[in-house]
Amino acid sequence: MSTAPLLASAPHKKIALPVRVEPKVFFANERTFLSWMSFSVLLGTLAVGLLNFSHDQIGFGSAIAFTVVAVAVMIYAVRMYHWRANEIRKRGSGGFDDRFGPTFLAMMLIIAVVINLVLRLTHDIKGKEK
Repeated sequence: MSTAPLLASAPHKKIALPVRVEPKVFFANERTFLSWMSFSVLLGTLAVGLLNFSHDQIGFGSAIAFTVVAVAVMIYAVRMYHWRANEIRKRGSGGFDDRFGPTFLAMMLIIAVVINLVLRLTHDIKGKEK
């Protein structure tokens, strides 16, 4: 009889076990995608409202700015959804979060709001001076 343990592994031998990806991971990816798309539709609705109910160039410019941000959010959402889905299918090891995309999109939204505010305030100040 041998005295070696039955479950001892060889020193440099890797054991390949299939990794099971749970369905909740795919659903979480879809849920995140739908959340981003809902946000972009909300921004697009705001842009359409500005375009339809504002009858000056400031409203038109603000509508264009919000439309650009909404399209950027849509493109970001689609790219991240497909990237994460591919990583999940390839059974990538975690790290599916993005640190810079949401920050960049938030900065774009803040810039659009500030541009709208500054243009509206300067237009109102110039209108009162006349």
